[in-house]
Amino acid sequence: MLVLKLIIISYFAYLLVGEVTNGTLNFDSTFFIFMGVGFFAQVIDGALGMAYGVSCTTLLMNFGIPASLASASVHTSEIFTTGISGLSHIKFKNIDKGLFFKIVITGTLGAVLGAYLISDYFDGNIIKPYISAYLILLGCYIIYKGVANKSAQNKTVKKATLLALIGGFLDTIGGGGWGPIVTSNLLSQGKDPREAIGTVNTAEFFITYFATVIFVFFLGVKHWQIILGLITGGALAAPIGAYIASRINKRALFFMVGTLIILTSGYTLYKSVF
Repeated sequence: MLVLKLIIISYFAYLLVGEVTNGTLNFDSTFFIFMGVGFFAQVIDGALGMAYGVSCTTLLMNFGIPASLASASVHTSEIFTTGISGLSHIKFKNIDKGLFFKIVITGTLGAVLGAYLISDYFDGNIIKPYISAYLILLGCYIIYKGVANKSAQNKTVKKATLLALIGGFLDTIGGGGWGPIVTSNLLSQGKDPREAIGTVNTAEFFITYFATVIFVFFLGVKHWQIILGLITGGALAAPIGAYIASRINKRALFFMVGTLIILTSGYTLYKSVF
């Protein structure tokens, strides 16, 4: 993770030097707005295992940014936020190593394929309503499990590699969804919430890293103010979210995750339909 982060930081530093030299990099209130957005989105994402990509992409599209560029901007910023979040989850021992290696490879393959298709061929907005409807139902089930106190057992997860492949693909196609799809499904199968959230967040670094490589190759890097704002806010918040995940009550986690899925997916469904 550290080596990959060093490579991408060096490349972005090179691009930023060019922007500064050409006088095209300017800062105004947009930077600070998205710094705040990145901070709060990452606190939620680090603590509950989801919502950074969904919330940030939704906001960018409301600003009139096309779906492909919105997804590219969010995934570019997520390289930094998920890297810090992943290292923080490792420090707080929120990781299931066996599950991590099951999801990281196929998740990355799915994300790369999705990034390639949305960059050149596919409109990710087409599939969003169907995924949102599915997630609303899953969110209700997760709340039920938390209320019924059925989260005590840390069960073995079935079909984790296939789940990660689908989650990675839909994440880049829809501008977010790795956390809601993978974390929520792991929880619905009885996985310990702390380990599910920590493992999915750590694997997300690799998913976003290689998806961003595809985005940069096809679309380049645009909207620097937004990207830098999201990176700065998210980087500050990442350790806080990981700490919260390591301390919070399991039943409370189930309830908050389920509620968050219903709210974000409901809003996405509403925007897609109306």
